[in-house]
Amino acid sequence: MAEGIQRAVRMGIDVGGTYTKCVAMDNDTHEIIGKNEVKTTHDHKDGVAAGVVKSFQNCMWENNISPEDVVFVAHSTTQATNAFIEGDVASVGVVGVAGGGIEGFLAKRQLSLKDILLDEKVGRMIKVYNSFIKKKMLTEEVINQNIGELLSQGAQVVVASMAFGVDSMGEEQLIHDCAKKRGIPVTMASDITKLYGLTRRTRTAAINASILPKMMGTANATESSVKSAGVKVPLMIMRGDGGVMEINEMRKRPILTALSGPAASVMGSLMYLRASNAIYFEVGGTTTNIGVIKNGRPGVDYAKIGGHDTYINSLDVRILGCAGGSMVRINDKCVVDVGPRSAHIAGCEYACFLPEEEIENPQIEMVSPKPGDPADYVTLRLKNGKKICFTNTDAANVLGLIDKKYFAHGNATSARKAMKPVADKLGITVEELATQILDKDFEKVSACIKALAEKYKLDHDSMRLVGCGGGAASLVPYCAGKLGLQYSIPEHAEVISSIGVSLSMVRDVVERVIPNPTQEDIKDLKKEASDLAVSSGASPDTVEVHIEIDNQTGKVTAIATGSTEVKTTDLLKECDEAEASMLAKEDFGPKVTGINLAEKTDKFYVYSGEKDGKNPLRIVDKKGFIKVQCSEGLVVKCKVKDYEEVVEQLWKDNAIFKTDTVLRPDFFVCIGPRVCDYSAVDLEQIMLLMNLDLGDREPEEEIMIIASIRES
Repeated sequence: MAEGIQRAVRMGIDVGGTYTKCVAMDNDTHEIIGKNEVKTTHDHKDGVAAGVVKSFQNCMWENNISPEDVVFVAHSTTQATNAFIEGDVASVGVVGVAGGGIEGFLAKRQLSLKDILLDEKVGRMIKVYNSFIKKKMLTEEVINQNIGELLSQGAQVVVASMAFGVDSMGEEQLIHDCAKKRGIPVTMASDITKLYGLTRRTRTAAINASILPKMMGTANATESSVKSAGVKVPLMIMRGDGGVMEINEMRKRPILTALSGPAASVMGSLMYLRASNAIYFEVGGTTTNIGVIKNGRPGVDYAKIGGHDTYINSLDVRILGCAGGSMVRINDKCVVDVGPRSAHIAGCEYACFLPEEEIENPQIEMVSPKPGDPADYVTLRLKNGKKICFTNTDAANVLGLIDKKYFAHGNATSARKAMKPVADKLGITVEELATQILDKDFEKVSACIKALAEKYKLDHDSMRLVGCGGGAASLVPYCAGKLGLQYSIPEHAEVISSIGVSLSMVRDVVERVIPNPTQEDIKDLKKEASDLAVSSGASPDTVEVHIEIDNQTGKVTAIATGSTEVKTTDLLKECDEAEASMLAKEDFGPKVTGINLAEKTDKFYVYSGEKDGKNPLRIVDKKGFIKVQCSEGLVVKCKVKDYEEVVEQLWKDNAIFKTDTVLRPDFFVCIGPRVCDYSAVDLEQIMLLMNLDLGDREPEEEIMIIASIRES
């Protein structure tokens, strides 16, 4: 780099169970400048913050990155999740408020929380103390008296929660201010969610409050260290739903960082690999996280913490106890299971990572890796006394499924020598043993994929698997082959989480129960979500808001996303029509024929094909992202002034009449650089949402309207 030319660098740090990894990326080209990893500092006095800072500073120093170069820095954290797992939580005092009469009687019962059990086996829990104030008695004096009583009972933090507090926040704010004046960490229930459901809302706030002291300590240590390194941009923190927020927001709502482990790898898959529609795997040594990216958005649902329902959005991820290092369990006839224990739990090395000459005279030893485990896990004692085992990674290497370029590639001959005594015992070949091992994994993986495909209405033929994590190649190629799906494992799979953190967008969600919402209701909700994203660190001119309406529950959700203050440039160079066509053909798969460019604007291409009498569609943007997949659909290009007429005609012409219902199309509209999704239930709501997006556009502007025909 020429002297005097300043580069813009994005830095992402992912805190894993074993390693903390930092990646530096060029803000303009998204090329990796460098990476660094250190052991995660669980036992340091500053906790995992010490490792975050160390990997960050190492990465800057090793790659000659000056503080002025850094335009974005963020880290993911497992600390909230670990606090719940380990029971490292504060005792909570709930100050509940409600009106009088029957409403107050019922609310008092809903506000009175029991201790929140985190782990039944070992009795870990959040201790909860309760107090109640009638709304008409709410004064600073009474509030302080109640807080004092809660503290004397053992409470260390306070929750303010009022019946219908989502409609009137003043009362909770008064309690919040009283606690703050006394220096007590405090959470307002209405700050966590605006949904009704008093007990669930209060419980979510109590879980949040319980980790405030620990998380604030870590936040302070990390922020001060990053600032002392001379970096001027605000430190961002990864959320469990795949977005990031400023550290000041984390100090208020640390619970949003819970379950953020797989979130970073999803965002890496989404942004770096351009995986707009995929089942993604994050394969570690012990567990595999599996989730969905559909039409450029990851599947999101409410998180459960300690088995309790919360109002916290997190990625909808299934966790399986089979991964790269999972041990094999056998009986006298066959493989009975794989996992959930992994090689490192039993203190064993993988056979395929040893020199073949070391695997001499292996003797079978059946073990229970942990007390209480069944004694049917296979290990092998070598002539030199070393105890080893074979795993999914060994089986995949034996079958020749792991390319040399992948992290999981090992010595197949070593694996074969270790597996032979067990194959002989079962009366089968080593290859048959390897196949039995991977078939056990496939049973679990395929059931998980089937459940996700049904939930998110994924088209099987257009699904692909994306493998991340060091163990990806041990599972993904085999499962993809059995399912007849395409797969990809990125070049930097082992640090995809850090890449995801460095490329993340600010994301905020506002939810309300609004039966029959008006245009004004939606407009207010969009503004609130947009303002929230800006307060979390998004630059105002980058914020986009997506609206979802659930007619069954009356819930309206506004999802705001935006980039941080230094606006990121387009990912990679723009793709031309030839490249877009190639990407669409690849995504359609081999069974779709007659692929052609149906329509285009200066920002999007829409490709159509033929398959089984249907016309599948793909919307490809100029950055090479497949923005929308339709198993059957059609596209109409029109001017803004004509959109209502076009939508009404498509709505009428593409209805599918079933025995007990009428299926209507879902709509997508390409407006300028955006694809807007209108998957509402009735035409009136679709028009309401479209009008909010199109009402202030130029009448002569050309747009594309896509109708996705629904079959179920």
